[in-house]
Amino acid sequence: MTTLAIAFGAFALYLIAYHTYGKWLGNKLFKLDPEARVPSVSLQDGNDFVPTKKSIVFGHHFTSIAGTGPIVGPAIAVIWGWVPAVLWVIFGSILIGAVHDLGSLVVSLRNRGQTIGEVAGRVINRRTRILFLSILFLALTIVLAIFGLVIASVFKAFPQAIFPCLIQIPLALVIGVALHRKGARILIPSLISLAVMYLSVVYGDRGPLGSFNAWLGSLPVITWVTILLAYCYLASVLPVWSLLQPRDYINSLQLLSTLGLVVLGLVAAALFGGATPPGGDAGRSLEIVAPAFHWNPEGAPPIFPFLFITIACGAISGFHCLVSSGTSSKQLSCETDARFVGYGSMLVEGFLAILVILACVSGLGLGTGSGEAFLSGQAAFEARYESWNSANALASKVGAFVEGSANFLKALGIAPSFAIALMGVFVASFAATTLDTACRLQRYVVQELAGTLAPRHRVKGRRIGEYVECNPLYWLTNRHAATVFAIVIAYLIARLPGGEGKAPGSGGILLWPLFGAINQLLAGLAFLVITFWLRRRGLPVAFALAPGILMLILPAIAMSLNLRDFAQNHNWLLFCFGFLTLLIEVWMIAEAASMWKKPGVLGKNSK
Repeated sequence: MTTLAIAFGAFALYLIAYHTYGKWLGNKLFKLDPEARVPSVSLQDGNDFVPTKKSIVFGHHFTSIAGTGPIVGPAIAVIWGWVPAVLWVIFGSILIGAVHDLGSLVVSLRNRGQTIGEVAGRVINRRTRILFLSILFLALTIVLAIFGLVIASVFKAFPQAIFPCLIQIPLALVIGVALHRKGARILIPSLISLAVMYLSVVYGDRGPLGSFNAWLGSLPVITWVTILLAYCYLASVLPVWSLLQPRDYINSLQLLSTLGLVVLGLVAAALFGGATPPGGDAGRSLEIVAPAFHWNPEGAPPIFPFLFITIACGAISGFHCLVSSGTSSKQLSCETDARFVGYGSMLVEGFLAILVILACVSGLGLGTGSGEAFLSGQAAFEARYESWNSANALASKVGAFVEGSANFLKALGIAPSFAIALMGVFVASFAATTLDTACRLQRYVVQELAGTLAPRHRVKGRRIGEYVECNPLYWLTNRHAATVFAIVIAYLIARLPGGEGKAPGSGGILLWPLFGAINQLLAGLAFLVITFWLRRRGLPVAFALAPGILMLILPAIAMSLNLRDFAQNHNWLLFCFGFLTLLIEVWMIAEAASMWKKPGVLGKNSK
C-alpha cells in the first residue's frame, strides 16, 4: 500500500499547493487582472498571437513542457533510490518549477508576449539579452537534434504506436479549421477525436495497418529524423490555431485520460494485485521493489548534484520558460488564466513524474518479459538498473516506464498488447509535441537574435520610415528563413553518427550530455530575469531569488564535473561547448550584479 499512499499523498499536496501558494502568487504577488489587455488581443495577427480558451492553451502548454523529460529523468534517477527522487519531484515542482513557469508566463504577458530572453534585455541590459538568447539557441538545437532520435527509437521499439501518432495530425487540422473558421464548439470534436485515437490504438496494428506500422518501423533513423524535421517546419510556420493548438489539445486529452487509467490501474494493483503472469496462478501484490536509498550505484555520478540535473522537467526545467514566454503568453485571452496554465501545468507534470517513479520501482515488480525470461519483484528492477550504464540507455529507461505502467493497466483487465501500445503512444506523443513546439521557439530565438545583431538601417537621403536591408543576417528575421535555418542546423548535427557503430541520425547524442546542465542553467537565468522584473517594481523577490541561486549553483557544479570528465576523455567538442556555457553564465551573472542597484529601462509597454 506504500505505492498507493505515495500517489495519493502527492496528488493531495499538489491540490493544496495550487489553492494556497499558487493562489497567493497569482492574486497577491503578480496581481493578475481579468480586465488587463493581453498580448494575444493587442497584437492579434492570426498566426502567433491568437486569443484562445484557457483549456486549449493548457493542453498546448502541458504537452509542450512535458515531453519525455518527466519520463526519462525520473526513470534514470531512481537508481539512487526512490525516496530522493520522490522528494525532489514533489517539493521541487511546488516551490521551484511551478513558480518558474508562472513567473516566466506573467513577465512575458506584461512585456507584449516577448520571450524571456528579450525581456532580459529590458530589465537588465542589451548584452544580457544576447547572452541569454545564445544559450537558448544552443539548448533548442540539442532538443531538435535529439528528439527526432527519441521518437524514432520509440517507433522502432513499439511500432504499433506509429499509426496512432500519425492520425493525430489530420484530426488536428480538421479541428483547427472547424473551431477557428466555422465557430464550432470544442466538446463534440474533442470527444470524437479522443475516440478515434483510442480506436487507432486498438485496431491500428492489425491487417494492412499492422504491415504499414512494421514498414515504417523499419525505416532508418535518419529517415525518421528527416520526416520529423520537415513536419516541424510546417508546424512552426502555419498559424498556431491550425495545427499546433488543436494537436496539443487533443493530445492532452489522450495523455490525461491515459494518466487517469494508469492511476486506476495502480489502485487496482494495490488492492487486488497485478494481472496473472503467463503460466502463473495469481498476480503478484504491488510493492516497492527498489531500494529507498542507493548512494553509490555502479558507474553512476554522485547523487549531488546530478539527481537535481537528471530529474529536470518533473521538478524544474529551463525549457519551460521558453514555452511560457514563447508560445503560451501569445495565446492567453485573459491574464488570470496564467495561474491555471503556468502553475497548474507544472503540478500536473510533477504528478506525472511521480507516476513514472512508481511505475519503475513498483510496476516493474509485477513482472516483465515472457517465458523463461519472465522476471518479477526485485529481480525485474535489478535487470533494468544493474548499473548506471544499463539504466542510462534510452531504450532501457523508456522501456522501464512503458512496461511498469502497462502492468498497472493490465491490473484493470486490459489486454497486454493494448497496454503496451497505449503507453508507447503516450511516450511518442509527448516527444512529438515537444519537438514541434521547440521548432517554433527556435524560430523566435533566431528571429530575435537576427534582429538584435542585424538591425534595420535607414540610409541617408531616404524618406522617413524607409529602410534598406544592408546587413547580411537580416534575412533571418523572416519566419520561413529562420525556421529553415533552425532545422538545417539540427539536421546537420543529427546527421552525424552518435558514436562508434551508431547510425546517422543519432548525432544529437554527441551534445546530449550537456543538455541536462544547460537546461537547469536556463531555469536559473530565467529566475534572474524574474527577480529583476520584480525588483524594478518594488515587489518581494525572495521566492524567486532563492530558487534562482540554487538553480545557478547546481548546474554550474554539474557542468564543472562534466568538464573534468570531458578533458580526461579528450572529448574536446563537449569540453568547448560546456566551457562556453559556463563562461556565458558567469558573464550574465556579472552583468546582473552590475545592474542590481540601477533603475533599469522597462519600456513604455511593460507593466
